[in-house]
Amino acid sequence: MFIDSHCHLDFPQFREHIPDILARMQAMQVSHAMCISVNLPDFPNVLALAQAHTNLYATVGVHPDVEETLEPSVEDLVSRATHPRILGIGETGLDYYRLEGRNIEDMEWQRMRFRTHIRAAREIGKPLIIHTRNAAEDTLRIMREEGANHIGGVLHCFTESWETGKAALDMGFHLSFSGIITFKNAKDLQEIVRKTPLDRMLIETDAPYLAPVPHRGKTNEPSFVHHVGACVAQLKELPIEQIGQITSDNFCRLFRPPHISN
Repeated sequence: MFIDSHCHLDFPQFREHIPDILARMQAMQVSHAMCISVNLPDFPNVLALAQAHTNLYATVGVHPDVEETLEPSVEDLVSRATHPRILGIGETGLDYYRLEGRNIEDMEWQRMRFRTHIRAAREIGKPLIIHTRNAAEDTLRIMREEGANHIGGVLHCFTESWETGKAALDMGFHLSFSGIITFKNAKDLQEIVRKTPLDRMLIETDAPYLAPVPHRGKTNEPSFVHHVGACVAQLKELPIEQIGQITSDNFCRLFRPPHISN
């Protein structure tokens, strides 16, 4: 069995297709998926999915790319995270990829938002789901300054250097790999998969984005996570069933979901 540790099933393209998506998950032995929040106005939709389906869980957070939205406070995040179907805080972090004429100094609002999420995670005692793109140095610095090592979590859709990954692992974090590892030009990332300890690894789709080979270019969905698991199995030279079990156990230890035992 597999668990998709990161997807966005509340997005509009999925709204009318949830029963079919769940059926395909079952057919591909994907037992559970976690629906990741990207802003507070849409959080009720994320929570509703987790409430309606026992094999879906959710998080609460505001993505660093979302600018024109309600800015969260620690209290906003903590109050929403008390719900038992909410397993983590995020997706949060830093993204300097689209500066759009600004410089890194102008992104202080992202850094403050990131700090807010770490403080909320520490207060509520639930793990962080961290997004970092073109911002590894600041991401790690803020994690250290805010004591993210005291709560842990995951660097999702990991595409950074091994040095960045090792620094996160040293702080007690997990690395999650997406369909990107199945791409032909992902040799460096595949080498990082080989280096990552099995007990600190998760797999994900980041659906609707980044569909793995052989579905590249299509709308991604949680049932495709088994292709990510198969690629990890090949890189680690282990049976796919073992990778499914290990990554599912890792998810359960990190997020402590109700109704799943590891």
